[in-house]
Amino acid sequence: MSERVMKRVEESMVEHSYLLMPRNLNASGHLFGGQLLEWIDETAGIVAQRHAQMEVVTVAVDNMYFKAGAQVNDIVVLIGRLTHVGRSSMEVRVDSYAEKRDGRRIMINRAYFVMVGIDENQKPTEVPGLIVEGITQQIEWDAGEKRAQLRKIRRSEGY
Repeated sequence: MSERVMKRVEESMVEHSYLLMPRNLNASGHLFGGQLLEWIDETAGIVAQRHAQMEVVTVAVDNMYFKAGAQVNDIVVLIGRLTHVGRSSMEVRVDSYAEKRDGRRIMINRAYFVMVGIDENQKPTEVPGLIVEGITQQIEWDAGEKRAQLRKIRRSEGY
């Protein structure tokens, strides 16, 4: 049996930027939550695909918390990074910001998505492990461990 491939967080990080246009707004003139969800899912998918180097699917949105809104002509910036890796699953944190014209970034959302690497038969398959470097990444890993355990409990309860 071969040794598991290991990769660093930085190898799969993603940053996306979108100019907020009127078509992306809800009735109150703020970024439509569904649009942000789509962008986050796309970002998380790219992070996971870069890490796993295979097809991936979204299996869970573990947390989606809206902290603030964004308005037309803001630049919405999404930064995605891996926080935890299981055998076939990958937890991806995506932070979203509204960047104002003066360059200030205001956090508007933090989300945790669970992605799974799949093979040609659409079955979960092992993905590379994650090298945890530094205290910040260790804190994220430990929190990811707790979230993974909570997801297992919720699954056993029928969620």
